[in-house]
Amino acid sequence: MNILQTKRLFLRKFTPDDAPLHFALNSDPMVLQYTGDVAFLSEKDARSFLEQYDHYQLHGFGRWNCFRKKDGAFLGWCGLKFNEVQEIDLGYRFFRKEWNKGYATEAAKACLDYGFNSLKIKQIIGRVHPENLASIRVLEKVGMSYWKLDTCGDEDGFLYYRITRD
Repeated sequence: MNILQTKRLFLRKFTPDDAPLHFALNSDPMVLQYTGDVAFLSEKDARSFLEQYDHYQLHGFGRWNCFRKKDGAFLGWCGLKFNEVQEIDLGYRFFRKEWNKGYATEAAKACLDYGFNSLKIKQIIGRVHPENLASIRVLEKVGMSYWKLDTCGDEDGFLYYRITRD
């Protein structure tokens, strides 16, 4: 069941059957470069992650798979997450071959709209590695503004962006 649709995309919840898609997405070191995440070791590991993904049940929202409408191709994911410091975080991850086509921006705008207008969230943040210039541009394109730097004991830390509901 689709959660969101845009001009070119439809977004839906993760299912365990999506394991091959998520395994492939996380197998590219460049896709994971600035995330702090590690690649799944196997499709079985991806399935286990997806089976345990409980954000929809706990919070009523989560990250969603992004598919291109014209051919049904899996492009990556985008969505909202209630993070470890009790903030709602916008995140996205797309296959490298889909970068620079506007998909992340299009999906992120839809997720923000859903968060503000359907879920009535007051503030949504985005966290990005300082060297991830493409991701910074996406956050800025969707209307987020720089908020703070949090080093979290890390040399580079993360830049935080945010946007509030009008």
